[in-house]
Amino acid sequence: MWQRIWAMTQKDLIQILRDRPTLVILMLAPILQLTLYSVAIHTDVKHIPIVVADQSLTNESRNYLSALVHSDYFDIVGSASGQKELTSAVDSGKASLGILIPPDFNRTLKNGNAEVLVLVDGSDSFTTKSAYSTINSISQAYAISLNRQVGAPLNLDVRILYNPDLKELWFLMPSMIAMLMQMLTLSLTALSIVREREVGTIEALLVTPLRPVELMLGKTIPNLLVATVCMIIILTVGVFVFGVPFMGNPWLFIGLCILFAFSGLALGTAISVISQTQMQAQLLATLFNLSGMFLAGFLFPAYALPPFLRTLGYIFPLKYFIPIARGIYSKGVGLSGFWVEVTGLSLLLVFIIAAASRLFHQSLE
Repeated sequence: MWQRIWAMTQKDLIQILRDRPTLVILMLAPILQLTLYSVAIHTDVKHIPIVVADQSLTNESRNYLSALVHSDYFDIVGSASGQKELTSAVDSGKASLGILIPPDFNRTLKNGNAEVLVLVDGSDSFTTKSAYSTINSISQAYAISLNRQVGAPLNLDVRILYNPDLKELWFLMPSMIAMLMQMLTLSLTALSIVREREVGTIEALLVTPLRPVELMLGKTIPNLLVATVCMIIILTVGVFVFGVPFMGNPWLFIGLCILFAFSGLALGTAISVISQTQMQAQLLATLFNLSGMFLAGFLFPAYALPPFLRTLGYIFPLKYFIPIARGIYSKGVGLSGFWVEVTGLSLLLVFIIAAASRLFHQSLE
């Protein structure tokens, strides 16, 4: 019995050692995932982008803003003239907070009854909770240090936009739809080409007049129909079963979901092209899903990542689609609010298809 077990062990070990690309992926994947977990998972969110409408323009207001910035929790990314522009900045995703300092801030601060309006993006769970508690503590510390007495408050009129009750499911639903779509699309096409290669039917495809790009599209389009139907089912369940309100244009959302699904399917096809075995394709698809979840801002804001990882996130279609999903689903924003993300997603789709076709052509040579 032990001889048979040892013989089987030797056989599998030889197969693993011969398949070096899979072995490298198996060894590197846990290291990469551990690194991402260590860097990306944290609830202490810093460098939250804010837009400021300073109507006071006094030393006190500038010192107050300086206290926010020097805490490393907030970065001023723009200015506005009033509440309407602040709301527009939060709607578009340019900022997670909008701060309006009234004209009489200097006088009321000295009297101990100053008020500041804070608009918080309620579509992002960790940003909302971290920003709410942090800005309140910094504001009170600033007021106390200015008057050198306890009980000199700086009152914050905090308004949580889009999710005033801070319901967790409302935070997660748009991102969950995006994440589930990425997992689905990658799994649909990650095995398409490599399966043909393993079962020996790739030669039958090669004798047809299909060009590489036509083969890529032919493998992608049928799965796009499946992904679209699944997306509509997921959206319907989110709205009517879980009761998360949909605030935007459903047709715009579906159209951009199809663009995102096409990108995910094309990425899955590219994975299938560069893989030599179905095991490699499955591992790479899993690795892309996990990496995209952390680098694209699925649970944790991408701006809290180190610059290198933040830049690396742009190779994932999920990075572009999460702001789109949150903008339409939770905020009711139109296409003008995230045309940069739509353009980036479209260019990434073209690049992925071209790269997959080129890699497939090289593999034949």
